[in-house]
Amino acid sequence: MNQNIFPTKSNLIQCKKSLELASLGYELLDKKRFVLLREMMSLMSDLEGIQNQIDGSFAAAYRALQKANFAVGQGEMMSIAGAREYPDDAAIRFRSVMGVEIPIVTLEEEIPSMYYGAGVTTAAVDDAYLGFLRVKRLTAMAAALENSVYRLAYAIKQAQKRANALQNVIIPDLTAKVKFIIGALEEKEREEFVRMKVIKARA
Repeated sequence: MNQNIFPTKSNLIQCKKSLELASLGYELLDKKRFVLLREMMSLMSDLEGIQNQIDGSFAAAYRALQKANFAVGQGEMMSIAGAREYPDDAAIRFRSVMGVEIPIVTLEEEIPSMYYGAGVTTAAVDDAYLGFLRVKRLTAMAAALENSVYRLAYAIKQAQKRANALQNVIIPDLTAKVKFIIGALEEKEREEFVRMKVIKARA
């Protein structure tokens, strides 16, 4: 590839500038990978904690549901569940981490309101209702964290590919070009020096 570039001072300056930019780009990508990886590890730790809470909350909610089914009957519980309206109360906003948009899902603070009649239900129904409200909130948090981890992992992979291209292809190629041009210019200067010396000796 070095033979495709003409060894001139202007080309040497251009190659040196390109090499400097490529080296800077690699350093920035390396820093970006580090920041993204640190953020991803932090979110994965949060996600693990949320998933543990979800497991416990699901188990508790299902136990409460079983008790409610036993207390008032499965048919009555199906009627209660069917009468419940499920509002679209999820809000999504984003924050940027090194150019990667990370979603933050929030649910409107829901004040538990027993929309079913107290006369035909028991405390077990209340426990099941409140238990699944907690599961709903935790699940929304987990979904946002999982999506964030996926986005960060993809961005890290892309940054790694670009960094590898700079480190293994572009920077070595530019370094070789600079070396080639410098060698060719030095050889040209030596030839010119010898030529001038010969001319001076003949004069």
